[in-house]
Amino acid sequence: MTNRNQLLKIFKKAQKENYPIFQFNFSTVEQLKGIIEGVKKFNCPIILGTSEGESSFLSLEVAVEMKKIAQKALGKNKVFLNFDHGKSFDIISQAIKAGYDMVHFDGGNLDLQENIKITKKIVEYGKKRDVVVEGEVGFIEQSSVIHKGKPKIKLENLTDPDDAKLFVQKTRVDSLAVSIGNVHGVYQRAENFKLDLERLSVIKREVGDDVFLVLHGGSGISFNQLKKSIEKGIVKININTEIRTAWRKALEKSLKNSPNEITPYKLMSSVTEAIQKTIEKKLKLFY
Repeated sequence: MTNRNQLLKIFKKAQKENYPIFQFNFSTVEQLKGIIEGVKKFNCPIILGTSEGESSFLSLEVAVEMKKIAQKALGKNKVFLNFDHGKSFDIISQAIKAGYDMVHFDGGNLDLQENIKITKKIVEYGKKRDVVVEGEVGFIEQSSVIHKGKPKIKLENLTDPDDAKLFVQKTRVDSLAVSIGNVHGVYQRAENFKLDLERLSVIKREVGDDVFLVLHGGSGISFNQLKKSIEKGIVKININTEIRTAWRKALEKSLKNSPNEITPYKLMSSVTEAIQKTIEKKLKLFY
């Protein structure tokens, strides 16, 4: 079975049985090591993700090799690699050539017809090369930081169900990232953060079961909201900010506690452990 068919089969099973497939982003070795150690206790497939910035830092080829190392380390846990938030056909085609299993075209801020045009081109290119393609309709706000106050979501940025239906029909994407009040980053008071679950239900009804819905900005959303979103159709959940936050807090503490230490692996061991605990905490919710 090809990687593409394996991943689609995994999505189908998760959708039928109402549990999520997590994507964990990374850009450093200690992050990847923490993810690997965090996944080991669980019998579940995972998706590793690198954004354009993360991929640029690592290089596409290095990211692909790191995914192979993760797969070898995890053994029974099937591991896939997604190119996250690609902004052009050129960079996404480079990721496909480098060996990514999945690509995400972030065209949510484009005119719908332009988004359809580019996504369709990527779908045609990717499917010929055994790659799963994720599109996006609606604009997912904010960036990967800790936000203060309450979320202020612009209505016009949310995914329109009719647009989602047309987009899927025209592009034939495998999965679709939606904007239903989710944002990139983490809000300090997660209990005040509500997803538009009614909108999600309508989107799911319009696109059908052959397209798998994706929740970006999964960091910091309460278990209750995540669970309800899965019941309404979300299959894949992306986690990045929680990993970055654990990385930074642990590193700052390590540097403060050992101000004269210059040996990287001594400083980074606690960082890896913090990320491991972050991954375990997230997976324990559903596995």
